[in-house]
Amino acid sequence: MDAAALWQRYQDWLYYHDGLGLYLDISRMRFDDVFVATMQPKFEQAFKNMAALEGGAIANPDETRMVGHYWLRDPDLAPTPALKQEITGALDQIEAFAQKIHAGDIRPPQATKFTDILSIGIGGSALGPEFVAAALAPEQPPLAIHFFDNTDPDGFDRTFERLGDRLSSTLVIVITKSGGTPETRNGMLEAKKAFADKGLDFARQAVAITLPGSKMDDLARSEGWLATFPMFDWVGGRTSELSAVGLLDAALQSIDIRSLLAGAKEMDTATRAPQLKTNPAALLALAWYFAGNGKGEKDMVVLPYKDSLLLFSRYLQQLVMESLGKEKDLDGKTVYQGIAVYGNKGSTDQHAYVQQLREGVPNFFLTFIEVLKDRDKPSIEVEPGVTAGDYLSGLLQGTRQALYENQRDSITVTIPEVTPRQVGALIALYERAVGFYGFLVNINAYHQPGVEAGKKAAAAILELQMEVVEALEQEGAPLSLTALAAKIGASDHTETLYKIVRHLSANERNVSLEGNPGDPSSLNVRLR
Repeated sequence: MDAAALWQRYQDWLYYHDGLGLYLDISRMRFDDVFVATMQPKFEQAFKNMAALEGGAIANPDETRMVGHYWLRDPDLAPTPALKQEITGALDQIEAFAQKIHAGDIRPPQATKFTDILSIGIGGSALGPEFVAAALAPEQPPLAIHFFDNTDPDGFDRTFERLGDRLSSTLVIVITKSGGTPETRNGMLEAKKAFADKGLDFARQAVAITLPGSKMDDLARSEGWLATFPMFDWVGGRTSELSAVGLLDAALQSIDIRSLLAGAKEMDTATRAPQLKTNPAALLALAWYFAGNGKGEKDMVVLPYKDSLLLFSRYLQQLVMESLGKEKDLDGKTVYQGIAVYGNKGSTDQHAYVQQLREGVPNFFLTFIEVLKDRDKPSIEVEPGVTAGDYLSGLLQGTRQALYENQRDSITVTIPEVTPRQVGALIALYERAVGFYGFLVNINAYHQPGVEAGKKAAAAILELQMEVVEALEQEGAPLSLTALAAKIGASDHTETLYKIVRHLSANERNVSLEGNPGDPSSLNVRLR
């Protein structure tokens, strides 16, 4: 396609939202008019399905659960007055609590004010808050934020070391819908021990964000924690950033949460348009479908050209992959759907993997995230007439062009600057695009059976570990791995037993290995 035709295609497919100043360019995806025409019936149905979803239709039949994260930013759309009151009441509670923390009206027992936040969560209860903090928190927020987003003991220790004596002025936020998420529970227990070791009253410095009536809610209330904030069963973890899950952390860091919600609400309105070309989320879904032939045959590489948006690709990994990665479609047919997402930032990645993107396996499409405003203050010239921001813009445009010239497709999302309103709009744009794409490929984008399977498998391994220790205690003498497996009736799981006892031995958990570690068959296992 020559330059004039490309320019015309750009104009034909450019989406612009005047209120947000947001652009979406899918012109460098090589679909044609015939493809668009074949997709039209699918989109007509997707528009109807999305409207039904927002109206309160059951999205998860196996859980009889609605999906209502859209109502968080526009409570007037909630299907009942009670749900509207829950949303507005939670938002008022968050703002009032943050104001009291900032003013020192709520303070830790051994300090005049809280100085830090320790946010404990996993998956959607961490990725959203981490992204928003990195994108929007001021350089010197009223409370610095730290995260337990894993069950890594060394990670816990490093965070406690960073906090040091400020643990006495740290507000702990425990985020779990049920209270039964093991990683979050582990982080909470580690924090409780750290507080106890320093003679601090954990309950006087802790709040919970959880489902009312959950195990965590009961625990927080029985122990007298500072406060509890509601999670809703109609908000999934990966779409929970604009609930208390993300808004409490943000408000405590002085991020304008009303602007976050306003940006998302404005984008939601735009993505309700029932016409493809005037609906940015539908345009994204169209491009994704084309890129992967409706089967996720190509990966999505996300490159934000802004340091503050570094974590956006991590955030999108969960949103896209957990939503769309499904074995079965809505009819029970095996389909193996999904889109793999990875990325870091521009222009760093131009020195990392753009070489492969341009000349290697063409198994991807690229999404550039462009920010028009370079900085708040004037820029120096690094060359005559050229600033560092000019270079950043030039590198983005040049990479886009170089990739297209070598048959690599790309999407470009452009925002005027990184503000709470723009970040809220980006979150809503991709939430809605995931929803549309799910309808296009006939899968349930709002459940995650594979995640639950992994949790069950992990629980079975920990149960096996208990049986191993019990068998060693009963035996007294060293046992080979084969004998140990036979003793507990786990001969089909000898490899797992090997990894269990290796881990226990490495952490001096009263288990010792004798023999050559590189030759598992030579090993004997005994209690120390």
